[in-house]
Amino acid sequence: MSHIDFYYTERCPSCRSVMLVAKALGLDFNKKRLNLKDGEHLKPEFMAINPQHCVPTLVDGPLTIWESRPICTYLISKYGKGDELYPKDLVQRAYIDRLLYFDMGTVYRSFADYAFPVYFGRADKLEKEKLDKLQEALGHLDTQLKGRSFAAGNKITVADFVLVATVETIYAFGIDISKHTNVESWLNRCRNQMEGYEECSASGAAALGAEFKAKVKEIEN
Repeated sequence: MSHIDFYYTERCPSCRSVMLVAKALGLDFNKKRLNLKDGEHLKPEFMAINPQHCVPTLVDGPLTIWESRPICTYLISKYGKGDELYPKDLVQRAYIDRLLYFDMGTVYRSFADYAFPVYFGRADKLEKEKLDKLQEALGHLDTQLKGRSFAAGNKITVADFVLVATVETIYAFGIDISKHTNVESWLNRCRNQMEGYEECSASGAAALGAEFKAKVKEIEN
């Protein structure tokens, strides 16, 4: 499947969710790593592909698509050998879609609101109110995971690939998740059962987390 071009950076949680899906499907992308700090995403050749100049971006034949969640569901729908990762049953699919939106609008959003102002140098302190909001979001996830091995039941689905990219990043940023015991157990199951997890998710999250911790240390000194 080397005809699929994938523009990415391994530190971005959204890119890592797509890479986890690709690994599960056995897809071999033509990877095109962009250095965002050097502004490679703003070069005319990339902006001609994606005028929003964001990653991840996928080009598969006539299709050019960005936003990680539709990329994940598209890849599974087109290249999956069955429908376990993204069931065709409308009730099951609706539940999984809700989890994808829950990640985007609640878990990832509250994490970004808390951590990214400091990470990107737009703020000189972390705000407790925003951390409380993030912990509240993790609490909602913890409740949803009660009695389940994975996000939508007892098997891995696309919802797990998406949510775990976010939660692994939260963990790597040094944010305490220990009181959310269902989340913590689920995270460890994902680490152990998802193919290529270290390569596709954990290493990039750790690198991003190290940068964040350095920023925090800098503003605290």
